[in-house]
Amino acid sequence: MAITAQDVKKLRTMTGAGMMDCKKALAEAEGDIDKAVEILRKKGQKLAAKRADRETTEGQVFVYTNDDNSKSVALAFACETEPVSVNDEFKALGQKLLDAAVASDAKTAEDVLALEIDGAPATEAITALTAKMGEKMEISGFANVSGAAVAAYKHGSSIAVLVELSEAADETVLEAGRNVGMQVAAMRPLALSADDVDPAVIAKEKEIGVERARQEGKPEHILERIADGYVKKFLKENTLLEQAYVKEPSQSVKAYVGSVKSGMEVKSFFRVSTGK
Repeated sequence: MAITAQDVKKLRTMTGAGMMDCKKALAEAEGDIDKAVEILRKKGQKLAAKRADRETTEGQVFVYTNDDNSKSVALAFACETEPVSVNDEFKALGQKLLDAAVASDAKTAEDVLALEIDGAPATEAITALTAKMGEKMEISGFANVSGAAVAAYKHGSSIAVLVELSEAADETVLEAGRNVGMQVAAMRPLALSADDVDPAVIAKEKEIGVERARQEGKPEHILERIADGYVKKFLKENTLLEQAYVKEPSQSVKAYVGSVKSGMEVKSFFRVSTGK
């Protein structure tokens, strides 16, 4: 069956696939548009599977904040290379994923993938663009935060941080939250406080501390005590509230936030990124 240029154009409009891919799919489908669409979808799935082990270290972060700054949603949509990350179609799909997440109040990346984008499952939309661009794409980070105030901080196009604060939003509160967000983006704390750190992580750090002290020739009967000091230092450096505030290292982040507004606390934080 002869394949017309009009058929190819229609299939390209429907799927976003390249011209030669559309011609081949139409030929294989003997001119049946619906079958050709399915062939291209399967091709996209095969391509996605082949690239499943590729690293996605580029991409874009997308952020939504409501009018009273009591809710913010951040989504990181990642790909393999910088040229694709700035492609208009890639950015448009990332924005659509965020918009769908906000509209549905999705709580996790898995929730977002279960939504529909332009009448099709989000997973299919990502697979179709993967087939067209030839790169692995994925939601590499997602957060949905509500509270008295939620400050959003973006570092370029690759990192977004949401900081929940205990006081109602005003410009002073939000500025403090953005400053804390900058801290999180740069310092990558493991948790808000020591109480939030996985006990397995603490146990592992203590084990490292014991071994380090032993290699330094310290007596066996004080290894545990030395390791406890090592763990204490580790927690101070890796939990947000105890970290030295980057703009004023003489005070902790907790002290900084309290100095901005008496009694104000950081309730939670979430860092999403494209892998950087």
